[in-house]
Amino acid sequence: MGRRVAALTLDTLGDLPDPCRRCVSWELDAVAGRRAVEAGDTAFEKEVWVSSTLLEWGSCGRIAYVDDEPAGFVLYAPPAFVPRSMSFPTSPVSVDAVLLTTARVLPEFTGGGLARLLIQSAAKDLTRRGVRAIEAFGLTTAAGLPAPGQRGHACLVPADLLLAVGFKTVRPHHRYPRLRLELKTALSWREDVEQALERILGTVRQPALTSQAAD
Repeated sequence: MGRRVAALTLDTLGDLPDPCRRCVSWELDAVAGRRAVEAGDTAFEKEVWVSSTLLEWGSCGRIAYVDDEPAGFVLYAPPAFVPRSMSFPTSPVSVDAVLLTTARVLPEFTGGGLARLLIQSAAKDLTRRGVRAIEAFGLTTAAGLPAPGQRGHACLVPADLLLAVGFKTVRPHHRYPRLRLELKTALSWREDVEQALERILGTVRQPALTSQAAD
């Protein structure tokens, strides 16, 4: 079984699974996102975002392939490129970090170490570019809160799973804590965190086309 990881570019964008290929939850603010959905232009808007991010900053993700079949991906970018990042009560993201927006391994490929492969590939890419850390807005499992796959939470990774692989809480919140992973930690992970990584990326559900603004 051949495995490889490629940078997200306009050539590989089409390999993102639906509806992720058309999701603009992070890339557009709430008003622009609603307009894109109404116009049926979300796939175009996603392409525009990737193109502008590539030109101004560089590759904003990694895609994993198994026998040339897309199997999983991670997306990340500086918070300045992610309008929705400012809608969280634990914003803003630290100035020395990029934001992990979305991460997923397709169900049929979980359990094979792809999660670890993707995260470490992203960590190596960002380290070469002088980035010190990755941050993410986690979703808590407090009683009464919507499940991660429900509207408004589809793109968020559960906070307890982020903590399980080395992220540390830098700004607590009952619903949307902000967590941070130092890249030097990511590059030195041991095999005993691989199972937790598979839980993170294997259980993140497919995102809706747009998300509600965070409370």
